[in-house]
Amino acid sequence: MITKLAWRNIWFKPLNTILSIILLTSSVAIITVLILLEKQFEEKFNSNIDGIDLVMGAQGSPLQLILSSVYQVDAPTGNISFDSAKIWMQNPMVKRAIPLAFGDNYKGFKIVGTTSEYLEKYGAVISEGKVFEKNFEVVVGSEAAQKLNLGIGDEFFGTHGSEEEGEVHEHYAYKVVGIASATGRVVDNLIISNIPSVWQMHGTHEEEAHRHEENLAHGEAGHIHEEGDEHEHHIDEESDMTIDEPGMEITSVLLQMRNPMAKLTWQRIIPQNTKMQAASPAIEINRLFTLFGVGIDALRYLAYGIMLISGISIFIALFNTLKERKNEFALLRVNGAGRRQLLKLVLIESLLLCVLGFIFGTILGRIGLMLISRSSESDFKLSFNPYEFIWDKEGWLLVLTLLVGVIAALIPAIKAYTLNISKTLAYA
Repeated sequence: MITKLAWRNIWFKPLNTILSIILLTSSVAIITVLILLEKQFEEKFNSNIDGIDLVMGAQGSPLQLILSSVYQVDAPTGNISFDSAKIWMQNPMVKRAIPLAFGDNYKGFKIVGTTSEYLEKYGAVISEGKVFEKNFEVVVGSEAAQKLNLGIGDEFFGTHGSEEEGEVHEHYAYKVVGIASATGRVVDNLIISNIPSVWQMHGTHEEEAHRHEENLAHGEAGHIHEEGDEHEHHIDEESDMTIDEPGMEITSVLLQMRNPMAKLTWQRIIPQNTKMQAASPAIEINRLFTLFGVGIDALRYLAYGIMLISGISIFIALFNTLKERKNEFALLRVNGAGRRQLLKLVLIESLLLCVLGFIFGTILGRIGLMLISRSSESDFKLSFNPYEFIWDKEGWLLVLTLLVGVIAALIPAIKAYTLNISKTLAYA
Protein backbone atom coordinates (compact mmCIF):
# COMPACT_ATOMS: atom_id res chain seq x y z
CA MET A 1 0.00 0.00 0.00
CA ILE A 2 2.76 2.43 0.99
CA THR A 3 4.78 1.51 -2.12
CA LYS A 4 1.79 2.20 -4.42
CA LEU A 5 1.22 5.54 -2.73
CA ALA A 6 4.92 6.40 -3.02
CA TRP A 7 4.87 5.52 -6.75
CA ARG A 8 1.95 7.89 -7.31
CA ASN A 9 3.59 10.61 -5.26
CA ILE A 10 6.87 10.63 -7.23
CA TRP A 11 4.83 11.50 -10.35
CA PHE A 12 3.13 14.37 -8.52
CA LYS A 13 5.66 16.62 -10.31
CA PRO A 14 6.75 14.57 -13.34
CA LEU A 15 9.37 17.04 -14.61
CA ASN A 16 11.29 16.95 -11.31
CA THR A 17 11.07 13.16 -11.27
CA ILE A 18 12.27 12.81 -14.87
CA LEU A 19 15.20 15.19 -14.22
CA SER A 20 16.28 13.20 -11.17
CA ILE A 21 16.03 9.90 -13.07
CA ILE A 22 18.00 11.29 -16.05
CA LEU A 23 20.80 12.52 -13.80
CA LEU A 24 21.01 9.21 -11.94
CA THR A 25 20.80 7.24 -15.19
CA SER A 26 23.68 9.25 -16.69
CA SER A 27 25.97 8.74 -13.71
CA VAL A 28 25.21 5.03 -13.38
CA ALA A 29 25.66 4.53 -17.15
CA ILE A 30 29.09 6.20 -17.17
CA ILE A 31 30.29 4.22 -14.15
CA THR A 32 28.91 0.96 -15.61
CA VAL A 33 30.76 1.52 -18.91
CA LEU A 34 33.99 2.29 -17.01
CA ILE A 35 33.65 -0.81 -14.81
CA LEU A 36 33.09 -3.13 -17.79
CA LEU A 37 35.69 -1.45 -20.02
CA GLU A 38 38.38 -1.44 -17.36
CA LYS A 39 37.95 -5.12 -16.51
CA GLN A 40 37.58 -6.45 -20.05
CA PHE A 41 40.27 -4.18 -21.48
CA GLU A 42 42.75 -5.34 -18.85
CA GLU A 43 41.80 -9.00 -19.30
CA LYS A 44 42.19 -8.84 -23.08
CA PHE A 45 45.53 -7.05 -22.92
CA ASN A 46 46.95 -9.34 -20.23
CA SER A 47 45.76 -12.54 -21.93
CA ASN A 48 47.57 -11.57 -25.15
CA ILE A 49 50.94 -10.95 -23.46
CA ASP A 50 50.81 -14.17 -21.46
CA GLY A 51 53.98 -16.12 -22.25
CA ILE A 52 55.70 -13.17 -23.95
CA ASP A 53 58.58 -11.73 -21.91
CA LEU A 54 60.15 -9.53 -24.59
CA VAL A 55 59.43 -8.36 -28.13
CA MET A 56 62.50 -7.83 -30.31
CA GLY A 57 62.11 -5.42 -33.20
CA ALA A 58 63.39 -2.30 -34.92
CA GLN A 59 64.42 0.59 -32.70
CA GLY A 60 61.78 3.22 -32.06
CA SER A 61 58.86 3.51 -29.66
CA PRO A 62 58.74 0.43 -27.38
CA LEU A 63 54.99 0.88 -26.90
CA GLN A 64 54.46 1.04 -30.67
CA LEU A 65 56.46 -2.18 -31.06
CA ILE A 66 54.30 -3.94 -28.46
CA LEU A 67 51.01 -2.67 -29.90
CA SER A 68 51.94 -3.65 -33.46
CA SER A 69 53.54 -7.02 -32.73
CA VAL A 70 51.35 -8.31 -29.90
CA TYR A 71 47.99 -6.58 -30.39
CA GLN A 72 48.13 -5.82 -34.14
CA VAL A 73 46.70 -2.31 -33.59
CA ASP A 74 49.55 -0.03 -34.73
CA ALA A 75 52.12 0.30 -37.51
CA PRO A 76 55.42 -1.54 -36.92
CA THR A 77 58.55 0.39 -35.96
CA GLY A 78 60.30 -1.07 -39.03
CA ASN A 79 62.00 -4.28 -40.13
CA ILE A 80 64.99 -6.15 -38.71
CA SER A 81 67.50 -8.54 -40.25
CA PHE A 82 66.32 -12.12 -39.84
CA ASP A 83 69.95 -13.31 -39.84
CA SER A 84 70.76 -10.99 -36.91
CA ALA A 85 67.56 -11.92 -35.09
CA LYS A 86 68.32 -15.67 -35.40
CA ILE A 87 71.51 -15.20 -33.38
CA TRP A 88 69.45 -14.00 -30.43
CA MET A 89 66.59 -16.42 -31.07
CA GLN A 90 69.01 -19.35 -30.78
CA ASN A 91 70.50 -18.09 -27.50
CA PRO A 92 70.30 -20.64 -24.64
CA MET A 93 68.48 -18.01 -22.54
CA VAL A 94 65.53 -18.17 -24.95
CA LYS A 95 62.82 -20.74 -24.24
CA ARG A 96 60.67 -19.91 -27.25
CA ALA A 97 61.07 -17.46 -30.14
CA ILE A 98 58.28 -16.75 -32.63
CA PRO A 99 59.23 -14.55 -35.64
CA LEU A 100 56.62 -12.30 -37.23
CA ALA A 101 56.54 -10.67 -40.66
CA PHE A 102 53.85 -8.17 -41.67
CA GLY A 103 53.06 -6.52 -44.94
CA ASP A 104 49.54 -7.13 -46.23
CA ASN A 105 45.90 -7.31 -45.25
CA TYR A 106 42.69 -8.64 -46.71
CA LYS A 107 39.68 -6.33 -46.29
CA GLY A 108 41.25 -4.81 -43.18
CA PHE A 109 42.31 -8.10 -41.56
CA LYS A 110 46.09 -8.42 -41.19
CA ILE A 111 48.01 -11.18 -42.93
CA VAL A 112 50.79 -12.25 -40.56
CA GLY A 113 53.73 -14.38 -41.59
CA THR A 114 54.90 -16.60 -38.73
CA THR A 115 55.24 -20.24 -37.64
CA SER A 116 52.71 -22.75 -36.32
CA GLU A 117 54.05 -21.97 -32.83
CA TYR A 118 52.13 -18.70 -33.00
CA LEU A 119 48.86 -20.62 -33.09
CA GLU A 120 50.02 -22.88 -30.25
CA LYS A 121 51.06 -19.88 -28.15
CA TYR A 122 47.51 -18.50 -28.25
CA GLY A 123 45.86 -21.90 -27.86
CA ALA A 124 44.28 -21.77 -31.31
CA VAL A 125 43.68 -25.31 -32.56
CA ILE A 126 42.63 -26.07 -36.12
CA SER A 127 38.86 -26.60 -36.11
CA GLU A 128 38.69 -27.17 -39.87
CA GLY A 129 41.36 -28.17 -42.37
CA LYS A 130 45.07 -28.15 -41.48
CA VAL A 131 48.00 -25.90 -40.62
CA PHE A 132 49.73 -24.11 -43.53
CA GLU A 133 52.61 -26.10 -45.06
CA LYS A 134 53.36 -24.41 -48.39
CA ASN A 135 53.78 -20.79 -49.39
CA PHE A 136 50.52 -18.82 -49.66
CA GLU A 137 48.56 -21.35 -47.66
CA VAL A 138 46.85 -19.60 -44.76
CA VAL A 139 45.02 -20.38 -41.54
CA VAL A 140 42.23 -17.91 -40.80
CA GLY A 141 41.20 -16.89 -37.26
CA SER A 142 37.64 -17.72 -36.20
CA GLU A 143 36.38 -14.11 -36.19
CA ALA A 144 38.10 -13.24 -39.45
CA ALA A 145 36.72 -16.36 -41.15
CA GLN A 146 33.19 -15.53 -40.02
CA LYS A 147 33.30 -11.85 -40.98
CA LEU A 148 35.07 -12.44 -44.29
CA ASN A 149 32.94 -15.51 -45.07
CA LEU A 150 36.05 -17.56 -45.85
CA GLY A 151 36.06 -21.35 -45.96
CA ILE A 152 38.50 -24.15 -46.75
CA GLY A 153 39.72 -23.93 -50.33
CA ASP A 154 38.81 -20.25 -50.83
CA GLU A 155 41.42 -18.04 -52.47
CA PHE A 156 41.95 -14.29 -52.22
CA PHE A 157 44.47 -11.56 -53.03
CA GLY A 158 46.15 -9.51 -50.31
CA THR A 159 46.28 -5.72 -50.23
CA HIS A 160 49.61 -4.03 -49.52
CA GLY A 161 50.03 -2.40 -46.12
CA SER A 162 47.56 -2.24 -43.25
CA GLU A 163 44.93 -0.13 -45.03
CA GLU A 164 42.09 -1.83 -46.87
CA GLU A 165 42.35 0.61 -49.80
CA GLY A 166 45.98 -0.18 -50.70
CA GLU A 167 47.48 -1.78 -53.80
CA VAL A 168 46.22 -5.31 -54.43
CA HIS A 169 48.90 -7.99 -55.02
CA GLU A 170 47.36 -9.94 -57.88
CA HIS A 171 50.45 -11.99 -58.77
CA TYR A 172 49.98 -14.45 -55.88
CA ALA A 173 46.73 -15.76 -54.41
CA TYR A 174 46.44 -16.91 -50.80
CA LYS A 175 44.59 -20.18 -50.26
CA VAL A 176 42.67 -21.02 -47.09
CA VAL A 177 43.72 -24.42 -45.78
CA GLY A 178 42.65 -24.09 -42.14
CA ILE A 179 40.21 -22.32 -39.82
CA ALA A 180 41.39 -21.76 -36.23
CA SER A 181 39.19 -22.20 -33.17
CA ALA A 182 37.96 -19.20 -31.17
CA THR A 183 40.31 -18.11 -28.38
CA GLY A 184 39.08 -14.64 -27.41
CA ARG A 185 42.56 -13.33 -28.27
CA VAL A 186 44.14 -11.34 -31.06
CA VAL A 187 44.72 -14.44 -33.23
CA ASP A 188 40.95 -14.67 -33.85
CA ASN A 189 41.15 -11.63 -36.15
CA LEU A 190 44.25 -12.58 -38.12
CA ILE A 191 45.08 -14.40 -41.34
CA ILE A 192 48.23 -16.45 -40.76
CA SER A 193 50.74 -17.75 -43.30
CA ASN A 194 54.37 -18.80 -43.23
CA ILE A 195 57.09 -16.13 -43.41
CA PRO A 196 58.40 -17.02 -46.92
CA SER A 197 54.95 -16.12 -48.27
CA VAL A 198 55.42 -12.54 -47.05
CA TRP A 199 58.93 -12.38 -48.47
CA GLN A 200 57.88 -13.81 -51.80
CA MET A 201 54.94 -11.43 -52.04
CA HIS A 202 57.17 -8.37 -51.57
CA GLY A 203 60.61 -9.57 -52.64
CA THR A 204 62.47 -10.24 -55.85
CA HIS A 205 60.12 -13.10 -56.63
CA GLU A 206 57.56 -10.48 -57.67
CA GLU A 207 59.65 -10.05 -60.82
CA GLU A 208 59.62 -13.81 -61.37
CA ALA A 209 55.85 -13.81 -60.99
CA HIS A 210 55.50 -11.07 -63.60
CA ARG A 211 57.82 -12.93 -65.97
CA HIS A 212 55.85 -16.11 -65.37
CA GLU A 213 52.66 -14.17 -66.12
CA GLU A 214 54.12 -13.01 -69.41
CA ASN A 215 55.05 -16.60 -70.29
CA LEU A 216 51.53 -17.72 -69.56
CA ALA A 217 50.15 -14.96 -71.76
CA HIS A 218 52.30 -16.29 -74.63
CA GLY A 219 50.80 -19.74 -74.29
CA GLU A 220 53.50 -21.46 -72.24
CA ALA A 221 52.93 -23.93 -69.42
CA GLY A 222 50.30 -23.02 -66.87
CA HIS A 223 46.97 -21.22 -67.21
CA ILE A 224 45.07 -18.04 -66.44
CA HIS A 225 41.35 -18.13 -65.81
CA GLU A 226 39.36 -16.29 -68.41
CA GLU A 227 37.03 -13.44 -67.50
CA GLY A 228 34.22 -14.78 -65.38
CA ASP A 229 36.55 -17.24 -63.60
CA GLU A 230 38.50 -16.45 -60.47
CA HIS A 231 41.64 -14.46 -61.33
CA GLU A 232 44.22 -17.00 -60.22
CA HIS A 233 47.91 -17.39 -61.03
CA HIS A 234 49.78 -20.60 -60.23
CA ILE A 235 53.50 -20.35 -59.57
CA ASP A 236 55.81 -23.34 -59.72
CA GLU A 237 56.69 -24.56 -56.24
CA GLU A 238 60.35 -24.79 -57.30
CA SER A 239 60.50 -20.98 -57.39
CA ASP A 240 59.03 -20.59 -53.89
CA MET A 241 61.16 -18.95 -51.26
CA THR A 242 62.09 -20.82 -48.09
CA ILE A 243 62.75 -19.82 -44.48
CA ASP A 244 66.51 -20.28 -45.12
CA GLU A 245 66.75 -17.41 -47.63
CA PRO A 246 69.78 -15.21 -46.76
CA GLY A 247 69.61 -11.46 -46.22
CA MET A 248 65.86 -11.32 -45.56
CA GLU A 249 63.98 -9.17 -43.06
CA ILE A 250 61.18 -9.75 -40.57
CA THR A 251 59.14 -7.36 -38.44
CA SER A 252 59.70 -8.65 -34.90
CA VAL A 253 60.21 -11.67 -32.66
CA LEU A 254 58.12 -12.72 -29.64
CA LEU A 255 60.48 -14.06 -26.96
CA GLN A 256 59.86 -16.21 -23.91
CA MET A 257 62.93 -16.31 -21.67
CA ARG A 258 64.23 -19.09 -19.43
CA ASN A 259 65.92 -16.72 -16.99
CA PRO A 260 64.07 -13.76 -15.37
CA MET A 261 67.32 -11.77 -15.33
CA ALA A 262 67.50 -11.99 -19.13
CA LYS A 263 64.29 -9.95 -19.36
CA LEU A 264 66.10 -7.01 -17.79
CA THR A 265 69.57 -7.42 -19.26
CA TRP A 266 68.42 -7.98 -22.85
CA GLN A 267 66.49 -4.70 -22.83
CA ARG A 268 69.85 -2.97 -22.33
CA ILE A 269 72.22 -5.29 -24.23
CA ILE A 270 70.29 -5.62 -27.52
CA PRO A 271 70.03 -1.88 -28.38
CA GLN A 272 73.67 -1.38 -27.34
CA ASN A 273 74.99 -4.09 -29.66
CA THR A 274 72.49 -4.11 -32.55
CA LYS A 275 70.09 -1.91 -34.47
CA MET A 276 67.25 -3.65 -32.65
CA GLN A 277 65.46 -3.16 -29.34
CA ALA A 278 63.87 -5.55 -26.84
CA ALA A 279 60.69 -4.17 -25.26
CA SER A 280 58.86 -5.65 -22.29
CA PRO A 281 55.10 -6.02 -22.89
CA ALA A 282 54.40 -5.97 -19.14
CA ILE A 283 56.20 -2.65 -18.63
CA GLU A 284 54.71 -0.98 -21.70
CA ILE A 285 51.16 -2.14 -21.01
CA ASN A 286 51.40 -0.95 -17.41
CA ARG A 287 52.51 2.40 -18.80
CA LEU A 288 49.56 2.37 -21.18
CA PHE A 289 47.14 1.55 -18.34
CA THR A 290 48.61 4.45 -16.35
CA LEU A 291 47.91 6.81 -19.26
CA PHE A 292 44.38 5.44 -19.65
CA GLY A 293 43.91 5.54 -15.89
CA VAL A 294 44.08 9.34 -15.84
CA GLY A 295 41.21 9.62 -18.32
CA ILE A 296 39.21 6.84 -16.64
CA ASP A 297 39.59 8.49 -13.22
CA ALA A 298 38.48 11.84 -14.67
CA LEU A 299 35.34 10.22 -16.15
CA ARG A 300 34.69 8.38 -12.90
CA TYR A 301 34.90 11.61 -10.89
CA LEU A 302 32.55 13.23 -13.40
CA ALA A 303 30.08 10.37 -12.93
CA TYR A 304 30.24 10.66 -9.14
CA GLY A 305 29.71 14.41 -9.50
CA ILE A 306 26.60 13.82 -11.61
CA MET A 307 25.39 11.30 -9.01
CA LEU A 308 25.88 13.91 -6.27
CA ILE A 309 23.89 16.45 -8.31
CA SER A 310 21.15 13.86 -8.82
CA GLY A 311 21.04 13.32 -5.04
CA ILE A 312 20.67 17.06 -4.51
CA SER A 313 17.95 17.10 -7.17
CA ILE A 314 16.04 14.33 -5.35
CA PHE A 315 16.45 16.17 -2.04
CA ILE A 316 15.10 19.44 -3.48
CA ALA A 317 12.19 17.65 -5.16
CA LEU A 318 11.19 15.82 -1.96
CA PHE A 319 11.69 18.88 0.24
CA ASN A 320 9.58 21.12 -1.99
CA THR A 321 6.78 18.59 -2.42
CA LEU A 322 6.80 18.01 1.34
CA LYS A 323 5.76 21.63 1.89
CA GLU A 324 2.92 21.25 -0.61
CA ARG A 325 1.82 17.90 0.83
CA LYS A 326 1.74 18.77 4.52
CA ASN A 327 -2.05 18.62 4.54
CA GLU A 328 -1.96 15.22 2.80
CA PHE A 329 0.43 13.87 5.43
CA ALA A 330 -1.69 15.33 8.25
CA LEU A 331 -4.80 13.64 6.85
CA LEU A 332 -2.91 10.35 6.61
CA ARG A 333 -2.00 10.68 10.29
CA VAL A 334 -5.62 11.42 11.20
CA ASN A 335 -6.72 8.32 9.27
CA GLY A 336 -4.42 6.09 11.29
CA ALA A 337 -1.02 6.33 9.59
CA GLY A 338 1.84 6.33 12.10
CA ARG A 339 4.94 8.52 12.11
CA ARG A 340 7.09 5.62 10.89
CA GLN A 341 4.79 5.03 7.94
CA LEU A 342 5.27 8.64 6.81
CA LEU A 343 9.01 8.22 7.28
CA LYS A 344 8.91 5.06 5.16
CA LEU A 345 6.76 6.77 2.53
CA VAL A 346 9.32 9.51 1.87
CA LEU A 347 12.24 7.06 1.93
CA ILE A 348 10.49 4.69 -0.49
CA GLU A 349 9.78 7.58 -2.88
CA SER A 350 13.48 8.42 -2.97
CA LEU A 351 14.56 4.79 -3.29
CA LEU A 352 12.12 4.19 -6.16
CA LEU A 353 13.79 7.04 -8.06
CA CYS A 354 17.21 5.52 -7.36
CA VAL A 355 16.17 2.03 -8.43
CA LEU A 356 14.75 3.40 -11.69
CA GLY A 357 17.94 5.41 -12.26
CA PHE A 358 20.09 2.34 -11.61
CA ILE A 359 18.06 0.08 -13.93
CA PHE A 360 18.01 2.61 -16.78
CA GLY A 361 21.68 3.47 -16.18
CA THR A 362 22.72 -0.18 -16.29
CA ILE A 363 20.82 -0.68 -19.56
CA LEU A 364 22.14 2.56 -21.08
CA GLY A 365 25.70 1.71 -20.01
CA ARG A 366 25.54 -1.61 -21.81
CA ILE A 367 24.10 0.02 -24.93
CA GLY A 368 27.01 2.49 -24.76
CA LEU A 369 29.51 -0.37 -24.42
CA MET A 370 27.90 -2.11 -27.40
CA LEU A 371 28.46 1.02 -29.52
CA ILE A 372 32.06 1.33 -28.27
CA SER A 373 32.62 -2.35 -29.06
CA ARG A 374 31.36 -1.93 -32.63
CA SER A 375 33.65 1.05 -33.16
CA SER A 376 36.74 -0.62 -31.63
CA GLU A 377 36.00 -3.85 -33.52
CA SER A 378 35.91 -1.93 -36.78
CA ASP A 379 39.11 0.04 -36.08
CA PHE A 380 41.18 -2.28 -33.86
CA LYS A 381 39.46 -5.70 -34.13
CA LEU A 382 38.88 -5.46 -30.36
CA SER A 383 35.40 -6.31 -29.05
CA PHE A 384 33.80 -6.07 -25.60
CA ASN A 385 31.00 -8.07 -23.99
CA PRO A 386 28.12 -5.76 -22.92
CA TYR A 387 26.21 -8.63 -21.29
CA GLU A 388 28.77 -9.37 -18.60
CA PHE A 389 27.73 -8.41 -15.06
CA ILE A 390 30.49 -7.75 -12.55
CA TRP A 391 28.67 -8.55 -9.32
CA ASP A 392 31.15 -7.13 -6.84
CA LYS A 393 31.62 -3.70 -8.45
CA GLU A 394 28.14 -3.24 -9.90
CA GLY A 395 26.65 -4.52 -6.65
CA TRP A 396 28.50 -1.79 -4.78
CA LEU A 397 27.29 0.71 -7.39
CA LEU A 398 23.70 -0.30 -6.57
CA VAL A 399 24.41 0.13 -2.83
CA LEU A 400 25.96 3.56 -3.52
CA THR A 401 22.96 4.61 -5.61
CA LEU A 402 20.53 3.56 -2.88
CA LEU A 403 22.69 5.32 -0.28
CA VAL A 404 22.40 8.53 -2.29
CA GLY A 405 18.63 8.11 -2.19
CA VAL A 406 18.57 7.53 1.58
CA ILE A 407 20.77 10.57 2.28
CA ALA A 408 18.72 12.75 -0.09
CA ALA A 409 15.47 11.67 1.63
CA LEU A 410 16.79 11.90 5.18
CA ILE A 411 15.83 15.51 5.98
CA PRO A 412 12.42 15.41 4.20
CA ALA A 413 11.67 12.07 5.93
CA ILE A 414 12.52 13.51 9.36
CA LYS A 415 10.33 16.53 8.59
CA ALA A 416 7.45 14.19 7.75
CA TYR A 417 8.12 12.15 10.90
CA THR A 418 8.03 15.24 13.16
CA LEU A 419 5.00 16.83 11.43
CA ASN A 420 2.66 18.57 13.91
CA ILE A 421 -0.84 17.47 12.89
CA SER A 422 -2.78 20.07 14.86
CA LYS A 423 -0.78 23.05 13.57
CA THR A 424 -0.90 21.81 10.00
CA LEU A 425 -4.68 21.30 10.01
CA ALA A 426 -5.21 24.60 11.86
CA TYR A 427 -3.49 26.55 9.08
CA ALA A 428 -5.05 24.51 6.27
